[in-house]
Amino acid sequence: MIYALTWLPGVLRQAGLKVAEVDGWESRGRAEMGAVAGVICHHTAGPRNGNMPSLGTLINGRPDLPGPLSQVGIGRDGTWYVIAAGRCNHAGAGSWQGITDGNSRFIGIEAENTGLANDSPWPAVQLDAYKRGVAAILSHVGNPASFCAGHKEYALPAGRKDDPDFDMDAFRADVAAFMDGSRPPPPLIPAAEPPAAPGGPPGRPTLRRGSTGDDVRRLQAALGLSPADGIFGPGTEAAVRAFQRGQGLVPDGIIGPKSWALLPAG
Repeated sequence: MIYALTWLPGVLRQAGLKVAEVDGWESRGRAEMGAVAGVICHHTAGPRNGNMPSLGTLINGRPDLPGPLSQVGIGRDGTWYVIAAGRCNHAGAGSWQGITDGNSRFIGIEAENTGLANDSPWPAVQLDAYKRGVAAILSHVGNPASFCAGHKEYALPAGRKDDPDFDMDAFRADVAAFMDGSRPPPPLIPAAEPPAAPGGPPGRPTLRRGSTGDDVRRLQAALGLSPADGIFGPGTEAAVRAFQRGQGLVPDGIIGPKSWALLPAG
């Protein structure tokens, strides 16, 4: 079954964010969502090391709580991992803006952070991506920044949860600024690499789904795809993600400098 939140990756990419779709996310969930009103922000309380070490737990759950545990996760480098398009076990008992069925009405966002002093301050790139992604989701569902709750604010009885460990009022103020355009986000992913130094290899453009031309043909040939038709479609994107996973890169399906450097020259 394909669940309703299939719009999530496109909305996040439109905001200039780096997005990695976890295999099977479209059909992952406890059930269908209700009408989405907003988001609930969390931190994972996971390991200190690694970009998104809690991803497996968010997908599969814990012994005391079956997964998925959130629709999206945010790595320490600001990458948004899209985990599920259906309802997730992230909210529990609580209330925000008069809404008490949090799992059905709020999208759960788990950002990688221990929640302890050993993981503070948050990486600027991660916190910035967190705010801009929340702003993009709320703009899409048509609600203001006040429909962004911290789990510690939503959860009942009061004090049951302490995440996330940052000031939610300040966080919402920044989200509101992104939503009203007073703080426009800079693009995170460049359209092309800088020109190569004289005598060096030519720069390669950043490629993603929808790209066309000779650079796409070179990419497809390097990945062993046939025919190399120069059209970056879903088949090429799937091959790119598989290549990136094999190389230990974020499998976002976008070919930038790191991916080009690991591809055979051609």
